[in-house]
Amino acid sequence: MRMKVIITGAGGFVGREIVSRLLQRGDEVVALDTVAGGIPAGAMAIVGDLGDVAVRRAALAGGCDALIHLATVPGGAAEADPAASRRINVDAMYDLLLEAGAVSLGLRVVYASSIAVFGDPLPAHVDDATPLSPKMVYGGHKAMMEHAVSMFSNRRLIDGVTVRLPGILARPKGPSGMKSAFMSDLFHALKAGEAFTCPVSAGGMIWAESVARCAQNFIHALGMDPALLPPGRAVTLPALRLSMGELAAEIAKQCGVSPDLVSYVPDAALEAAFAAQPSLSTTAAERAGFAHDGNAVTLVASALSTLQ
Repeated sequence: MRMKVIITGAGGFVGREIVSRLLQRGDEVVALDTVAGGIPAGAMAIVGDLGDVAVRRAALAGGCDALIHLATVPGGAAEADPAASRRINVDAMYDLLLEAGAVSLGLRVVYASSIAVFGDPLPAHVDDATPLSPKMVYGGHKAMMEHAVSMFSNRRLIDGVTVRLPGILARPKGPSGMKSAFMSDLFHALKAGEAFTCPVSAGGMIWAESVARCAQNFIHALGMDPALLPPGRAVTLPALRLSMGELAAEIAKQCGVSPDLVSYVPDAALEAAFAAQPSLSTTAAERAGFAHDGNAVTLVASALSTLQ
C-alpha cells in the first residue's frame, strides 16, 4: 500500500538513502531539511528550520501516514552548543510530535536515537536490559525524547518506534559535526589510495552498520507490529562489532590498496567514546525483524557502493 511519509533531516546522509528507497517503491515523500540541495528529486521538499512552527506546519499540511524523524544537532555540535541541541533535539521534536499527532492521530513515528543514551564509558556488555545513563548532552537529549515517544504512544497520540543507531558507514566526505566521523574518513582515504592516520587504536572496537542496511531498518520500522517491541518502544539496532584494524584491512582489500596506508595514533577521549564498544546483544530488535549487515565483507562492500 502506498504511503505518505514525512522525513525530517531528509537531505542528510541517512535521510537521502531512505527517501530514495521510499520513492523507488512508490511512496509519496515530504522531505524536510534546512537546505534543498541534498533532497533527492521526486520528493516534495520543505526547506527551513525544524524549530520554526511555520515550517513544521507546511510539512504536515494534508496529513501523512508516517513520520521518520532524523533531524538532529549531532554529538560534537550538541556538546559545543547545548542550547542549540535543546532547541532542535528536544523542544522542536516535542512540538513536532504533538502537531503530527493532532493532524494524523495515531500515525507511525520512527525516531532515530543513538547509542549515546547508554553513556560514556559503556558497561562491559550492552543488551536490552542496559539502563540509559547518558553523559553527553546529545545522549541526554536523545534519551529524553525516547521517553517522549513512549509516553505519546501510551497516550495513543502516535504509534512510536525508537531505533538507536550505531556507527553508520560511510558518511560523505566533509565536516559532519560527528566526533565519530573518522570511521567514514577511513573509507574515503583508502578508496583514494591515500594514507590515513586513525585517531583510535587498531584494536579499538566499534559497532557498525552500512547506510543501506540502516535505511532498510527504518523502512521496516514503518510497517512492523509494535507488539514486538519492548514496553518503552525502543530498540538498539543490530550491529557488527569490529576492530578498526579489521575494518581497515577489509576496506584496503576491497579497494586494492595496502593496509599499511593506515597508521594509528590513538586519542584517549575518542578511543573511550567511540572505539571501546563492548559485546552487544540486540535480541529485541532481531525479534522485531531488524538486522545487521551479516559480516565485515558485506558491510564494507555496501558502504563503498554508496560512498560519495
